[in-house]
Amino acid sequence: MRAWFLLLLGGLALAQPARLGPRPFYLLDKMAPGPLHERLAACANKTAEYPRSPLAIGHRGAALFFPEHTREGYLAAVRQGAGFVECDVVPTKDGELVCRHSDRDLAETTNILATPLAKRCRKGFSPGRKPDCRTSDLTLAEFLSLEGWPEGHDERARKPQDYFRAAAAWRTLAYAPGTVTSHRQYIELLLPTGVSFIPELKKAGLPPGLSRDEYRRRIVDDYRELGVPPERVYLQSFDLADIRYWRRYAPAYARNAVWLDGRYKKRGFDPARPERLRPTMKELVDEGLGYLSPPLWVLLALDDSGHIVPSAYARAAREAGLELIPWTLERSGPLVGGGGWYYQSVGSAINSDGDVYRILDVLVNQIGVFAVFSDWPATVVFYDACGR
Repeated sequence: MRAWFLLLLGGLALAQPARLGPRPFYLLDKMAPGPLHERLAACANKTAEYPRSPLAIGHRGAALFFPEHTREGYLAAVRQGAGFVECDVVPTKDGELVCRHSDRDLAETTNILATPLAKRCRKGFSPGRKPDCRTSDLTLAEFLSLEGWPEGHDERARKPQDYFRAAAAWRTLAYAPGTVTSHRQYIELLLPTGVSFIPELKKAGLPPGLSRDEYRRRIVDDYRELGVPPERVYLQSFDLADIRYWRRYAPAYARNAVWLDGRYKKRGFDPARPERLRPTMKELVDEGLGYLSPPLWVLLALDDSGHIVPSAYARAAREAGLELIPWTLERSGPLVGGGGWYYQSVGSAINSDGDVYRILDVLVNQIGVFAVFSDWPATVVFYDACGR
């Protein structure tokens, strides 16, 4: 009965056009006048239905307003027209896989502090102190008993429930609580919808009896056992060793593997000097990598006139033949005053929320990115339909 219901629900989601809601048009209204605004506005005025977009990745679902990695957030991403939906994969105490950005974020993303499972936290709630509550200390059944809440916390809270509800209070439109999911439930939910899967293997703490290799294998085996075609799976990791392992273990499922490029953290990193990077772009391609995923700001630069243009990193990657998947749009809050961390290389050119479309225009029409992670996929879906 449950499988039939999910199949029906997924079929309906796929058959319907994307439901964008008001946000893409709010952002359009915030744009400065110019050719791009005119192009987008003209399209918005004549277009009633928007198709699903292979450009849009639902980052942790639709995490701008829905609790991340919840059933409700995943379905919101699908309904908004995302072509991909992401699940970060971490293990439970009994070696099962679940969707959670970190194995140590339960106090900030669920209601664990207000449940009997709070006693399982390595550090419990106390005003002014950050709790330490880990997925790897719970069984799958215990994890699935929790509620998902928008990511955030208030260390000044006097009560446990106020600690994890802080973000929901700030995001006054947040849809909370949500239903947390296992990795297999995420697959079963989305398989009938036609979207592609983009799971990330994390550097998570492993419970006793689960090796790194077994962790790597299980993420692939879930797709095999549930009948997901390899072409719909884009395995991702910050660790090249994971991708190299998948190539040996499951070549078909590793064909679309994505390397999340964490080299921006290294001292001396400069997106204007990609020739200094090791491995080089050519070396990555020569060993079989097809997809590279850096932060947004790594792909962007300012020219001498202050205009946003592709960075040398972006040009070098595309010239080598790599597909690019930047992260993460719609994750910086209001863009007034520079846009924050995700826009640091072009902050002086960012003035309003509407500049998200200027960023997308450079990413898509000048760089030619493969897809874009977004906390609100509808924004990318609208641009894909109207901005190319």
